[in-house]
Amino acid sequence: MTKKIKRICVFSGSSPGGRPEYTEAAIALGRELAKNDIQLIYGGGDVGLMGVIADTVMSSGGQVTGIIPEFLAKKEVAHNELTELHIVQSMHERKAMMSELADAFIAMPGGIGTFEELIEVLTWQQLGIQFKPCALLNTAGYFKHLLAQLDHAVDEAFLKPVHRQMLLVKSESAEIVNEIMAYRHSHEDKWMGDRT
Repeated sequence: MTKKIKRICVFSGSSPGGRPEYTEAAIALGRELAKNDIQLIYGGGDVGLMGVIADTVMSSGGQVTGIIPEFLAKKEVAHNELTELHIVQSMHERKAMMSELADAFIAMPGGIGTFEELIEVLTWQQLGIQFKPCALLNTAGYFKHLLAQLDHAVDEAFLKPVHRQMLLVKSESAEIVNEIMAYRHSHEDKWMGDRT
């Protein structure tokens, strides 16, 4: 069964990164979301790639919901010109609300927080906690080492190939949005089959 994608959560860096391609990709993805009438759900910051994609969606006529912990909002990194801004008490509450609101997830280039957010929602999918598309926007090959590590986990029998394939990967914004819109879930429980 395919659910209509109305809201996509984007995980991305609080820094713009070291290449102009990253900012260009955030702008392109923001325009693509607005063009397809998909609401952006994100971490609520006005800095780095987070701020770029939020500003782009808003300036393109789209809607943006930000979710930010109070301690970060107090550091004046909250984006105060969004459709909606939720200030929550903790990082855990932030991630829970993002997951609840979103129909799908895209990770763009970012640091430890971006990796952690992506791996958590991918784990939830592997365990059958949720069945929402999880994707990487692999701008300028940024995630090539992460993808190689996942392939290595398959080779070493720590990750089933079917679970490795749950992660959608594209290098262009239009491609990743189209892939998510066409996604059909086919789930195999982590604990089914041989446990060796």
